[in-house]
Amino acid sequence: MSEMPGRDRMISAFSETIGLEPVRLGDGEAEVSLKMAEHLRNRGNVMHGGAIFSLMDVTMGLACSSAHGFDRQSVTLECKINYIRAVAEGEVRCVAKVLHAGRRTLVVEADVLQGDKLVAKGQGTFAQL
Repeated sequence: MSEMPGRDRMISAFSETIGLEPVRLGDGEAEVSLKMAEHLRNRGNVMHGGAIFSLMDVTMGLACSSAHGFDRQSVTLECKINYIRAVAEGEVRCVAKVLHAGRRTLVVEADVLQGDKLVAKGQGTFAQL
């Protein structure tokens, strides 16, 4: 993996607000973590699916940026997620990998894990701007 760019190039105000932390980045791959916090809980007292989806979307976007460079932007065209298990406490991490980097679009897959347990799995298509 190559050296990570500055935090301001990777994390938006939204990502900062929910608590996303970049872990590693490079060569079409990214890893980002998210610690459980009270503002991330749903009515069932577990991590809200929207927080998990946001973690996944941001991580896949960073994987795209590491593939095409931070001098270009990419945006989510579509994303599908399967939720496998709930998260009541602790930290989750998302690992994303670019499967296909075309001239205009990228296809990315991602796993959200808590320890070695799969929390969610997703796939998305991103457009290069």
